[in-house]
Amino acid sequence: MKRQVQKHNLDIYFLMSFTQGAPQDDTENQLDNSCLTRNSSFVIPSSYNSCTIHYHFNNALFSSFYITIILISIPANLFSLYVSYKQIKRKNELGVYLLNLSLADLMYTMVLPIWVDFALKDVWSYGIFICQLCVFVMYTNIYSSAAFLCCISLDRYLAVVHPLRYFFLRTVKNAGYISVIIWATGLLCNVLILNIEETYTCEEFYLICFDLHPLPAWKAKFNFIRFFAGFLLPSLLIMFCCQGIYRAVKSNRATVDCEKRKINKLLFSIMIMFLFCFAPFHVIMVIRSALEQENCDFAQILFYPHKISVALSALNCVVDPFLYCFVSTHGRMEVLNIVLFRKKCSFSSQGKELEPTA
Repeated sequence: MKRQVQKHNLDIYFLMSFTQGAPQDDTENQLDNSCLTRNSSFVIPSSYNSCTIHYHFNNALFSSFYITIILISIPANLFSLYVSYKQIKRKNELGVYLLNLSLADLMYTMVLPIWVDFALKDVWSYGIFICQLCVFVMYTNIYSSAAFLCCISLDRYLAVVHPLRYFFLRTVKNAGYISVIIWATGLLCNVLILNIEETYTCEEFYLICFDLHPLPAWKAKFNFIRFFAGFLLPSLLIMFCCQGIYRAVKSNRATVDCEKRKINKLLFSIMIMFLFCFAPFHVIMVIRSALEQENCDFAQILFYPHKISVALSALNCVVDPFLYCFVSTHGRMEVLNIVLFRKKCSFSSQGKELEPTA
């Protein structure tokens, strides 16, 4: 079974259409131009060609995928907030970046139930503003997460490679200033992007917004900016920092092997997490921008990879909390303290007292 949609009107937001299932009956549905009304101040050029995209997704499977992310992300990021708060009290600037990373993930997690609801109902009925808000939150999460991961990598680089020279920069106060700049820049850029995006309506249900197939030239230009500024530059910075730290630790005889392994594990986790979550999304984005413009064949070929890459980017909300809380020594100690505290309470309720030991 397949759904047939006129892609001049299929600007279905990628998270919506990724989780969207097949029609309830065996007939082929086709959205007609006559049932759609444009709700945007930005006008697509009349030369923009439409495409017919055939697709079929298992809505139960992908709804379950996002539900799993929600169930893991909320408690994991809440615990990450607790750990970051403890680190900030200890004057550890990493806690500031971790706190902001968790806030960005929780913000995105809060809108994921909307996509689950859309997948189950197969209808988008939340209106233009909610559609714009959800897209805004998604982009903000992706690029703020990339920025804060860069901050963590750069902070560790300065701490290991230049421990004395730039010590004055690595303070909680400066980390707070940097975080404010990151949020302000990200929010401003995303607001500007959203102001020129489009939303279509059909039969009073908001089915179609943002994800044009094939890409028009104006949107491809924005995607190139997103790729270079939001992915390529952060990737190069993270790799530079990780390579510098690895060399410094390897050549430092004063650092014991155990500490070297811990540092290398943290660096490896940052790189793998960043590339696994964000590389597919941005690689497909730049390929679409370069080859798909008004090309229906490429639009059909890249439709499924694009949807899968968006799903992988949502995993960012799950893996971020484990980056610091469960890889670093401080994070593991906080987990251990909570577990031991629960054991102590359990024994105390039975008339026994257990003192936690490290």
